[in-house]
Amino acid sequence: MNTHTPFPEPARRPHAGGAWHQPLPYSGPERRQASLTMARLLAQVLDEIDYGLVLLADARQVLHVNHAARAELGEDHPLQLLGGELRARDAKDVAALFDAVNTAVTKGLRRMLSIGQGAQRISVSVVPLGGLAPGANSPAGALLVLGRRQVCGALSIHGYARAHGLSDHEERVLRQLCDGLTPTEIADRHGVKIATVRTQIACIRAKTDTPSIRELVQSVAMLPPMMSSLRLMGVDFLCTPQRLAA
Repeated sequence: MNTHTPFPEPARRPHAGGAWHQPLPYSGPERRQASLTMARLLAQVLDEIDYGLVLLADARQVLHVNHAARAELGEDHPLQLLGGELRARDAKDVAALFDAVNTAVTKGLRRMLSIGQGAQRISVSVVPLGGLAPGANSPAGALLVLGRRQVCGALSIHGYARAHGLSDHEERVLRQLCDGLTPTEIADRHGVKIATVRTQIACIRAKTDTPSIRELVQSVAMLPPMMSSLRLMGVDFLCTPQRLAA
């Protein structure tokens, strides 16, 4: 298990007021272990968020990539990890990405930009985090939030279907409605009559107590995220440049 933590041991509490801001009299093994435990806990929290999240120090150095981002950053994604740094794949996006992150790190300004082309185009929100630890020499950080490519997550749809007692066929219809298909398109895709699909939709609406397809899809889109429990076990929570480049 990797024991490296990207968060330096703080000399002061981050809270601006009260006793939490006073210098800590002791920073021995117990406090270092507590800091490591908190870093791992925060990494676990990030991994349960159903949005791709990339934590950066300064303008490029990657400190953490959550599971959703790792799953998304494949060969067709407009962002890539190289040598522990986050870079745009297309040359035309390099300057825009660096400017957005640098502005967040140096000026504390939030930015949103679109990168990539065609079907691979995504929106990225860049959130300034300030100093990653107290102290004048602490590096500033930024959090990149990757836009979702699907409105409704597959696991959220599955959980919703099970909670409302939908059949497998009804769940499939619900999933395709959430993907933006019309009842006619669903019928054509599966070679069934439109009346069959409409009957399935009526059953779904009755079981979920939703008056329209629009409200049905909206209710699924607003579900809390459900991350997969089938992820690789034993993976280090905290990323180092060496692991990210592997």
